[in-house]
Amino acid sequence: MQDVEFTVENEKLWMLQCRNGKRTGVASIRIAIDLVKEGKCTQSEALLKVEPKHVEQLLHPTFSAEALKSTAYTTGVVAKGLPGSPGAAVGSLVFTPKQAEEMKADGENVILAREVTSPEDVGGMWAANGILTARGGMTSHAAVVARGWGKPCVCGCSDICVDELKETVTIKETGQVFRKGDVISINGATGEVIR
Repeated sequence: MQDVEFTVENEKLWMLQCRNGKRTGVASIRIAIDLVKEGKCTQSEALLKVEPKHVEQLLHPTFSAEALKSTAYTTGVVAKGLPGSPGAAVGSLVFTPKQAEEMKADGENVILAREVTSPEDVGGMWAANGILTARGGMTSHAAVVARGWGKPCVCGCSDICVDELKETVTIKETGQVFRKGDVISINGATGEVIR
């Protein structure tokens, strides 16, 4: 698959740039299977077209295709950050590692929301089903630890304000407030925060 940039000038086609197109893990494997079914390559050749990171993406929990297309999902996206670590998570909001550990011990799924994570947060990060931070990038503590543990993470979400003292997440654009215990979802593959 190629990503091609071109222009037409004076009835002439000019190729400006061509590079390998980016694709998700699901798309990569679907393309490989289709190439084999169409007889365009062997199974061995098709496997060489699938990157290890694409296979890894399939091992994480995800929202179903139906859920992603649903109105509840598309209208429920309240913020977008960086896709720090792939996977989907649903859980009650917590704001401290201790809360995450206690609620997980009680059998609850939790999303740990922090302004930014630090090594002191790892107990809560381990207990959480997903991690949400307002600051940080793809190489931030939250993203690196989450990827290493296979946990979904949305980081650097500048659309939100995390107040750890008041235990709230406020959506900057709408002013909507989520409090400790409110259930939210995160999509670590897209960086979306869903109501």
